[in-house]
Amino acid sequence: MKERNDRNNSSGKESMFLTTMSRLAKNKLAVAGLIVIVTMILMAVFAPLIAPYGYEEQDLYNTLKGPSAEHWFGTDDLGRDIFSRIIYGGRNSLSIGLVSVFFSAIIGIALGSASGYYGGKVDMIIMRLLDVLQAMPAILLAIAISATLGPGFINCIIALCISQIPGFARMSRASCLNVQGMEYIEAATSINARDFRIIFRHVLPNAISPIFVQATMSVATAILTSASLSFIGLGVQPPQAEWGAMLSAGRNYIRGYSHIVMFPGLTIVLAVLSLNMLGDGLRDALDPRLKN
Repeated sequence: MKERNDRNNSSGKESMFLTTMSRLAKNKLAVAGLIVIVTMILMAVFAPLIAPYGYEEQDLYNTLKGPSAEHWFGTDDLGRDIFSRIIYGGRNSLSIGLVSVFFSAIIGIALGSASGYYGGKVDMIIMRLLDVLQAMPAILLAIAISATLGPGFINCIIALCISQIPGFARMSRASCLNVQGMEYIEAATSINARDFRIIFRHVLPNAISPIFVQATMSVATAILTSASLSFIGLGVQPPQAEWGAMLSAGRNYIRGYSHIVMFPGLTIVLAVLSLNMLGDGLRDALDPRLKN
């Protein structure tokens, strides 16, 4: 009987996954966004094989050159190839977005699940602490934390992680409250199942859909915020390549050599737009009320 139930649960999960993927595949914008993001990630991972030059490699005889066959996106004020720096910069920008959202989601889901499941004083304490964090806009909170900890890759991740915890906590809390009164939760409680098992085996799996969408959108926000921090000198520091830092380094040359800031800026726009399109597609694919 147990083996049969396990097979049924497994087939049900596979059926839901296939149904979601089928709906997502019908959304052309979402598929386009997914292709762009996967391409960016692969280019960042294999940057040493793809980039024609190193991100620190300088050619002082070819500074501030426009796009050409030798340098597709031109060179900056130090003669560094902008195309190569954008590829290497994807390692920092994308990893900051993904890692910060990963840890903020784990912490936020844990806090929100505990708040929604236990309620009472636990709910009040956790929500009031989150209210303190949300009293300040996320970008200002990230700037304050980065200024306190100092610039750098790790500190940027910490700042973005803390600033995004309230969003995941409230989302998971609302999802837990929606499913808490269901029959399968009451059945699990009636057989004295442990709270940890009820939350992570029965509550969260049935409330995970909006969290997935929130995570996708949060990665886009984290990439944009990390670029903002680097632009004002609180993120990744030179000579490391990062999209926001490239914008900051090239802003003094924007009038005469616009390609220095145009290509990093377009890369940020493309990454954020692709993630938002993917998030919208996931939201529609995971919505059971929509039948494609």
